[in-house]
Formats: sequence, C-alpha cells, structure tokens
Amino acid sequence: MKYYLIAGEASGDLHGSNLMKGIYAEDPEADIRFWGGDMMLSASKDGKGLVRHYREGAVMGFVEVLAKARKLLGNISFCKKDILEWHPDVVILIDYPGFNFKIAEFAHKAGLKVFYYIAPKVWASREGRIRKLKAYVDKLFIVFPFEKPYFDSKGIDYIYKGNPLVDAVDGSRAMNESREDFLKRCTLEDKPVIAMLAGSRKGEINTMMPVLTEFAEKMHSIQEYSGYQFLIAGAPSRSMTDYEPWLNEGNRKFIKVLFGETQSIIRNAEAAIVNSGTASLETVLFNTPQVVGYITNPITYWLARKIVKIKYISLGNLIIDKLAFKEFIQDDCNPDALVKEVRELIENQSRRSDMLSDYADIRTALGNSGASAEVAKAMLDELKK
Repeated sequence: MKYYLIAGEASGDLHGSNLMKGIYAEDPEADIRFWGGDMMLSASKDGKGLVRHYREGAVMGFVEVLAKARKLLGNISFCKKDILEWHPDVVILIDYPGFNFKIAEFAHKAGLKVFYYIAPKVWASREGRIRKLKAYVDKLFIVFPFEKPYFDSKGIDYIYKGNPLVDAVDGSRAMNESREDFLKRCTLEDKPVIAMLAGSRKGEINTMMPVLTEFAEKMHSIQEYSGYQFLIAGAPSRSMTDYEPWLNEGNRKFIKVLFGETQSIIRNAEAAIVNSGTASLETVLFNTPQVVGYITNPITYWLARKIVKIKYISLGNLIIDKLAFKEFIQDDCNPDALVKEVRELIENQSRRSDMLSDYADIRTALGNSGASAEVAKAMLDELKK
C-alpha cells in the first residue's frame, strides 16, 4: 500500500520514523512518501520518499505564523498537488495541526482515507477543531493517557496504544551506552554536565540563547560549578551559525554546542534546562532533574493566555496533573531564577528524590514499550476493513 506521512517538526520526525519502521514491519511492500526530517529519511527505504524537510516550514506562535504566511500557504498548495498526483491509500498526519488540518480537509474531500497520529492539543486550546476531527479524520491515534477521558467526552473514536517516546528513549543509543563512551565520542572532558535545550525553531533559539548563556556564565562563576561543562543540544534542523552570536561574547569556552547528541546530553547531565515540548518528556524518561524555561513573542504569549486552558505547559506535569518540575515562563525565565533552581536540583537530595519519584509515576502512566509497532499494526487493521 501507499502511505503519505506529514510531520512538521523535530518531535514529529522522531515519532514518524518509528511509525515508518512499524509500517515496514507489518507491510514489507509499503511505499511511503513523506514530509519530515533526517530521522524519517533514515527510516525510509533506500533513503527515498522525502518530499520536503520540516526545517523549511517549522514555525510556532500566532505572530510567527503570520510572518511566514506566504511560505506556509505555498507549502500547503504544493502538498495538496503532490498528494493528488501520488494518490496514496492513506494520508497519515502527525501532530502539526495548523498545517495538517488543512490537509485533512483536502484529503477527505478528495476521497482519501485520513489518519491523525498524535492528536492536536484541542484539550489545551482551540476546541473548535473537534468539529474538524469528526468531519475530516477517519481514525484518531492518541498518545497520552489523560486524552482518553477527554475524547470519550467529545464522542470521538480513537485508538490508544501507549506513548511512542518510550520506544524512542528505551531503544536509543543514549540509554544503551556508557558515560565513558559518550565523553570519548564527543571529545569531552570527564566533568559534570548541565544540559541546555534552547528549542528546535529559530525563534526559540533567538529568545532562549541569551538567557541560557548568561545562566551558564553565572553558574560557572560560582566556585562549586567552575569545573562543570555546559552543553547545548543543537537542534537537528539548525546549524552552528544559529548559536554562534551568543557563544562569541566573552570567554565562554565552558559552553559547547553538540549536534545529534540531544538524548546523550540529557542522560549524562546532572540537571537540564529544557525549552518545553517533547524534550521535557524525554528528560523525564532519562531520569534527569529539570526545569522548563519558555519565552515567546509577547503578543503570542498574551494571545495564548486568552485561549490556552491548561494548568501546565509541560507534558510530564500534565500527565500526573502535578508540578513535578517547575516551569519558568516569559519574564520568570531569567538567568538568576534558573541559577537558583538548577542549584536546588543538584544540591538538594530530597528535592531530587521527590522529582524522580514523580518521574516514575509519569513513566508508569505512559505504559510499556512497543507503542509505535502497535500503532502501525492498528493502522493496517483499519485499512484492511
């Protein structure tokens, strides 16, 4: 069968790649065409099938979307044309709702089967999209346990097989290699690590890097932390030029950017500062104490406060409905606040133990490994009907 997958950002690329492996296992003759990234490309047959890389269109926030409206509309138009010409048996949409809802409507009206994998966060905002899910999506595949009662209450049929991030972490190189191997591979000294994740989008990097580098300078100036190394996880869709402006200020040799090592950096860190998103949940699964920091355009933030109706911005906290780790947003996300919190995470053993206990609850709620393969199997079962 022919499968057309659309992922628009790094997390979708990760989950899309694992889904592709599951599809190939269930349907060895599968022909997959996709929008995604390097991970999906690696999972593809003979390195073929990539239509467009997500780095060409990844954007988040109301103001940011408006700024790139023409390019986004061009991508949507191109995608519709490409789907019609290829005529797949199913279109599988992976998160990325601003783009994918438009494709869902188009594909449905074109008579194509539409699956939505990793539900749009209608439980957080824009609940009006429920109508579109019912109208244009043949089957919804959800990945969080707290989504089950929500979609039950909305009368939407769904399939839940656990969370694919468990597979991605358990099977990762980071989880299965020694610290010594990590340090040797990345030519790092055997010093304690603090992980810093600035996000995957250009806008996120531009707002978080000034805060993170100043945080690192303040921490490094404290005698107990002068021997630490501060590692920035370079986003897969970005290059060194996105980070250099903030690294060239002063003597910041204790700050390093590593690409392709996000999970290993997290796993080998004493503590992590994470720019929300899927990475914060990965940090939970790697058992690394963390604080979430998030800064966006002030107008975007003002609008978000008007429509977002959830208590927390981090998936881990949402899963157990509790503040397992702190979230510093906008002005609260500043170097001094981060220094205080990271020191607390490293120096206060009782605090670390409590956080790791909450992590265990989150891990339990996510279920066992094997979700990606189970979802792929469920999708094929649906198609055979």
